Amino acid sequence: MAICAVRGGCPSDYVAISIAILSVILLLVKAGVPYLIHKIPRPKGSGFWLVAIQVIASFNLLLSIVMAFGYLRYKRKHWWSSCYIWAVWVEGPLGFGLLLSCRVAQAFQLYNLFVKRRLPPIRSFIFLPMVLLPWIVGSAILHVNKPLNPRCHMKTLWIIPVISFHALYIAALVGFTGAVQHIEFRFHELKDLWRGILVSACCIGVWIVAYTLNEIHEDKALVQIISRSVLLIMTSFLLLAFFSMSISQPLASLLSSTKKDKQDYNMMSRALGIPDSGLLVQEESIQSIDPNEPFDKLLMDRRFRQSFVEFADSCLAGEGVHFYEELLQLDKIPVEDHVRRIYMARHIIDTYITPGATMEVNISHRCRQDILSTPDLAHPDLFKNALNELIQLMKMNLANDYWSSTFFMKLKEEAMMKTADYDLEQSSWNYSHRLSSVHCTDDPFHQEHSPSKLSSSSRELELQ
Repeated sequence: MAICAVRGGCPSDYVAISIAILSVILLLVKAGVPYLIHKIPRPKGSGFWLVAIQVIASFNLLLSIVMAFGYLRYKRKHWWSSCYIWAVWVEGPLGFGLLLSCRVAQAFQLYNLFVKRRLPPIRSFIFLPMVLLPWIVGSAILHVNKPLNPRCHMKTLWIIPVISFHALYIAALVGFTGAVQHIEFRFHELKDLWRGILVSACCIGVWIVAYTLNEIHEDKALVQIISRSVLLIMTSFLLLAFFSMSISQPLASLLSSTKKDKQDYNMMSRALGIPDSGLLVQEESIQSIDPNEPFDKLLMDRRFRQSFVEFADSCLAGEGVHFYEELLQLDKIPVEDHVRRIYMARHIIDTYITPGATMEVNISHRCRQDILSTPDLAHPDLFKNALNELIQLMKMNLANDYWSSTFFMKLKEEAMMKTADYDLEQSSWNYSHRLSSVHCTDDPFHQEHSPSKLSSSSRELELQ
């Protein structure tokens, strides 16, 4: 047992490694299923790379523990097996520190979006290195002072600062999460985040005890074997708790049954429970489309908008019409419903406004910056200037070609058919009215149909 505790390769070590490998597989499945199986489009920006970085950090954390605490039997003769590479750099800035920093960045986004009601003032790719910087500095201090022995155990003097540093990031995560706990989210971001924090806090508590015992009681073989097995198993549970659900993309699970033929720009409106009609005018007009009408008024007609968006998509320029339809959905959300308006506004910004977005619209730089730097994401006129610019652009470019296109001709034919059907329905005979208006001169048999006339005729026949 003493040799096993020093060199590694105990049965409990292999059991812990198997659990760690299983947790990595579950993490990969959890992260990839919505995009590989359900064909949900991969989000751009921090919504994707923050989650991807967390998966990499989770793998680094598990691998660093395996390599640093002697689960496998190998000799530390090469530079890549150095304790300072695995126990200091991979476990710290590239493992636990990176994982917690990503979660703090996500909680910081929630705080700014739903408490401050604005986009985060610092982009995630800048905020994350800032939060990670203390880990890099701490690892550099450990590397310079060389507190680790050949078995990667730390001196007692360094244990308390290292443990406190790990706990500090958990406290920061709890602090940001506590600031948004009064928000009634449409999805389960806060619930899942709190669940992850509670479970991970319990795991970290056991992890700290196992880590401390492993560092202090280096000479006790049984303590070494049990503590390092518990350490790796608790780390595996910790990572699974963190990935109970990704708080950055709640739609990935809510829309997992989305059909392939449904388009992306309607997903958020359906998930928010907005009525799916997308109309400002509930009843379709039977009148023909007049090109002389104001273009913004024409867009309010459902038939025209459907025809025009098909034409615009055929010209690979349908982003503006889809943007208009998204704003119709946004206008249906009450102004006082800040949470749902923020969800919808953020979706529109990520899809149409952010530079490089999947359906980026052609608006002026000033208008784009006004939206991206808005102090209130729930403001009812947030996209007003952008919409005016796009309507003018569509009116000058797409509309001129549309009036001579086959799409407009088809729309005119459908309108004429509906008008003819409507006229036929209105001119259908009312038989009760026809019978009540028949007069003697109109009667081919020259007979009156009133009861009095019928009775007088019968008397004359009797007298004869």
